[in-house]
Amino acid sequence: MRLSPAVLQRATKAIDKYALYVPTKGSFPQGFKVASTASGVKKNGVLDLGVILNTNKSRASTAAAVFTTNKFKAAPVLLSKKVLEATHGKGVDAIVVNSGCANSVTGDVGLADGKAMLEMINQNIGKDNSTLVMSTGVIGQRLKLDKIQNGINDIFKNNKFGTDFDHWLGLAKSINTTDTFPKLVTSKFTLPNGKEYTLTGIAKGAGMICPNMATLLGFVLTDLPIESATLQKMLRFSTSRSFNCISVDGDMSTNDTICMIANGAVDTPVINESSPEFQQVQKQVTEFAQQLAQLVVRDGEGSTKFVTVNVQNALKFEDAKTIAESISNSMLVKTALYGQDANWGRILCAIGYAKLDNLKSLDVNKINVSFVATDGSEPRELKLVVNGVPNLNVDEARASEILALNDLEVLVDLGTGSEEAQFWTCDLSHEYVTINGDYRS
Repeated sequence: MRLSPAVLQRATKAIDKYALYVPTKGSFPQGFKVASTASGVKKNGVLDLGVILNTNKSRASTAAAVFTTNKFKAAPVLLSKKVLEATHGKGVDAIVVNSGCANSVTGDVGLADGKAMLEMINQNIGKDNSTLVMSTGVIGQRLKLDKIQNGINDIFKNNKFGTDFDHWLGLAKSINTTDTFPKLVTSKFTLPNGKEYTLTGIAKGAGMICPNMATLLGFVLTDLPIESATLQKMLRFSTSRSFNCISVDGDMSTNDTICMIANGAVDTPVINESSPEFQQVQKQVTEFAQQLAQLVVRDGEGSTKFVTVNVQNALKFEDAKTIAESISNSMLVKTALYGQDANWGRILCAIGYAKLDNLKSLDVNKINVSFVATDGSEPRELKLVVNGVPNLNVDEARASEILALNDLEVLVDLGTGSEEAQFWTCDLSHEYVTINGDYRS
């Protein structure tokens, strides 16, 4: 297998990111087991197939998902949507996912292949309409279904399932494509009644990342009992403030899916919108999803910087988010950040063409723009534009110091309201072009 210079370069850089962002232990929700295997879709024995199973039988699980808005929806997206519609999000107990082939733009053949994947899981657990299917990889190629079927048989016949850290990490590795590290996050929380519950999240993505998601797969699993419609609302709320607030390159793929399954293994009343715990759980799920989504940006293809775009004091949340998105997707802003150029004019330009719902959110005479250091050094905030007027006394040396940091913040104060939104993005380097110039080879 020929490794391109871009792949070798990213593999070298991956060592540092792996040590920084990959945990060595974790806590996992009750009633789930996971497995992964190398089916042969990828070469050299690389993990490329994973299965998640709910084993809790004390009450029915609930599931929810948010899918790509791309018009060319991949076969797995269409099939998973159909399962959730048929079940109303109740009794979904499994997810099967492969990497190495997206099974996208493959027509009826792709739908048949994806259906064969999920039906194999249904048969093994003895329950119809209980499996979601996901795929990631190159678009326009047919699945190597024989290899995937052999892989599924291997998982079940050799009982490769487990509940420990290594099994969960193996699952996270099995869905990677150009990722330089597996993305696994776990957290425990306590309800007011003293009951403890767990969230575990797995994601993949490094390129084709844009708001409304992209070549992005993610799972959030919990042992809380959550009513199905409430779970869907909670996931949409959290996704709009996490996975739909990240941008690597402004490109949107055909397969992106964020799924959440709540299996109810914790013995506590079912949470719905009227539950006193609802707001707490929604807040914790949102913050958890943000942590997972930020790992995707930190692994952005060719990136050297993690950038928080913080837009404050807008009339509406949606307008704050739109402006933050516009800045985050600007190729000129991203290349200036890579070049450590304090070119605030590019930031103002991106704000100016943002498609706002309420034009009153933006008053050019009130806007303030700053760079903010994240390393604790002073002065922490460097003002670039004050009340719509450029700061002619910008300390260029300090600007260079802030832009040399791996983490930095772009702060925009609109001064027209009290709503705020954050986006997470990265710079755009020469390496991004190299990686995507020979992705298929």
